Amino acid sequence: MEDFVVSARKYRPATFKSVVGQEAIVNTLKNAIANHHLAQTFLFTGTRGVGKTSCARILAKTINCQNLTADTEACNQCESCKSFNDGRSLNIHELDAASNNSVDDIRGLIEQVRFAPQLGKYKVYIIDEVHMLSQAAFNAFLKTLEEPPAHAIFILATTEKHKIIPTILSRCQSFDFRRIQLKDVAKHLAYISTQEGIKADPEALHIIAEKADGSMRDALSIYDQMVSFAGKELTYKKVIDNLNILDYDYYFKVTEHILNADVSSTLLVLDEILASGFDGHLFIGGLSEHIRNLIVGKNPATALLLEKGGQLKERYVTQGAQYPESFLFNALTLLNHCDINYKMSVNQRLLVEITLIKLCNLSPNSKNPIAAPVAAPEVKAAPRPVASVAAAPPQPKVAAPVAKPAEPKPQASAEKPAEPKPASPARKFSPPSATKILGESPSAQYTKAQPTEEVAAPSTPLTNETVTEAWKEYISKHKEKKISLCSILSVALPKISETTPSAIEVTVGNSVQQKAIEEDRTPLVDFLKARLKHPLLRLIINVSKTETQQKPYTMEEKFQHMKGKNPEVQNLQNELGLGLE
Repeated sequence: MEDFVVSARKYRPATFKSVVGQEAIVNTLKNAIANHHLAQTFLFTGTRGVGKTSCARILAKTINCQNLTADTEACNQCESCKSFNDGRSLNIHELDAASNNSVDDIRGLIEQVRFAPQLGKYKVYIIDEVHMLSQAAFNAFLKTLEEPPAHAIFILATTEKHKIIPTILSRCQSFDFRRIQLKDVAKHLAYISTQEGIKADPEALHIIAEKADGSMRDALSIYDQMVSFAGKELTYKKVIDNLNILDYDYYFKVTEHILNADVSSTLLVLDEILASGFDGHLFIGGLSEHIRNLIVGKNPATALLLEKGGQLKERYVTQGAQYPESFLFNALTLLNHCDINYKMSVNQRLLVEITLIKLCNLSPNSKNPIAAPVAAPEVKAAPRPVASVAAAPPQPKVAAPVAKPAEPKPQASAEKPAEPKPASPARKFSPPSATKILGESPSAQYTKAQPTEEVAAPSTPLTNETVTEAWKEYISKHKEKKISLCSILSVALPKISETTPSAIEVTVGNSVQQKAIEEDRTPLVDFLKARLKHPLLRLIINVSKTETQQKPYTMEEKFQHMKGKNPEVQNLQNELGLGLE
């Protein structure tokens, strides 16, 4: 049985030509070798798995090759190339700075730099994860980097360039390795599949490339895992099942139901997704990305930003053409709000369902379309509601009488007393429709829904017993999620205010407890209003005025404290002539 070699090692680039996705850097290094313009210190930076160490090894091998090819590649035939391929080259030294980061390690490296190479022109020192060196090690390395011997070349590699001190950066020729694009990763995986005799679905390779997030090493590790799971036939279905990725078809179904304003079908698809074990937050994030792809696919100029396979890309372009841009922008805003509030929500599934219902009502095909809140509206004072008087005729305006001293009034025409105004009929308050409120912020809805005049009196009178019962019911309902608050509420029981109407008072021991209740004031008061059927209820929080007794600290204070408790202490001091030191 042959020993298995992971793909990341088996297909590791050995020449500049085999490096994937770093064409600009490769061309620069090849031109520097061909023109003999080699710097003595290189710095390779970039995220994991993009080819930093591989390019460093290829560069070290190529500059010592005795018979370079026409395209500036190592020949693999000379003694220097053979010794490098066999792992016995004495001209190339690799140091892992993560485990050799002390001053002594760098001093040992500096001692080796003095010796000339036995075979070839250069001795190359590759220091990986160089940002892990200590401050003292960096300082010890400065002089050697500034004036290295002519035969020494240093190649530093790191994933965190910002951790390297500026004096080191100024002595290096820096190359920033970019993330490998999705199409390049998928193309390389297809090449490996051909070499290994594996039948791979292009969509499956695109999923692996997306999961790798620009890292070729990660992509090859995931690829090996998928091959172990699927065998010689790598399909899209097997990949998404093994990687626990939600199928794109679900997003296309949901957006289609949203366009048709089909709330029932949309919620059923959500239930199917959640029943399959996927998280609601994952679904919201995936749907947001799906809407973004529809926006990008609507314009041929931005369709290039769709990093998807051929068939999937066509589906995005086709579906995106069915939606107006305004709907997609508003939908993306609603999904972003849901994503932000998801972790803070108590009932997360309900939050997702409400968002989907709003999206259905945003659809141009909806019977009750609403406007999405792009920004939270400013809460202003509620306008005075207009009284709905059905049959009362308008009252004529009576001008105020003006006194005229030049013309005295006759006795017979005495001024009649003003007639009392008829009592205005009770104002009617009709709540706004759910369709109008659905797209507004909670604060704006609350402001609009509240009558400002002549609110009906509560149906249930307040008593200390009913208030205490409702208070304890709130504690029982939230004792598992608001442990600290409920412990404070259980001690500070409320009572009806004797000075303020429609108010209850609660007294706490200190300002910390007062702040804790203030932070939960809105849900607490709303619960009490609903439970006691008293919409005008207010909560007054008082802090106890009990003063803490000051503790004595100095010798004088302690003595005075003892005299206050026992007057004989003063007599004892006088008789013995004692004093304080």
